[in-house]
Amino acid sequence: MLYKIPLILDPQPEGGFTVTSPLLPELVTEGDSIEEVLANVQDALETVIEAYQDLRRTLPAHLQ
Repeated sequence: MLYKIPLILDPQPEGGFTVTSPLLPELVTEGDSIEEVLANVQDALETVIEAYQDLRRTLPAHLQ
């Protein structure tokens, strides 16, 4: 399934980026480059979705 979620990319002083999403506070990841962090977002999103399913929680309506 394809999801559209807002992401906040925060550059870190030591280099790289931290990424969060206001719709999914559980989604937090980082990477050294934009390309790496976006790939990590995909993995983190899959993990968050699995956790929601395991806990029998529904994803925020804006994602579906």
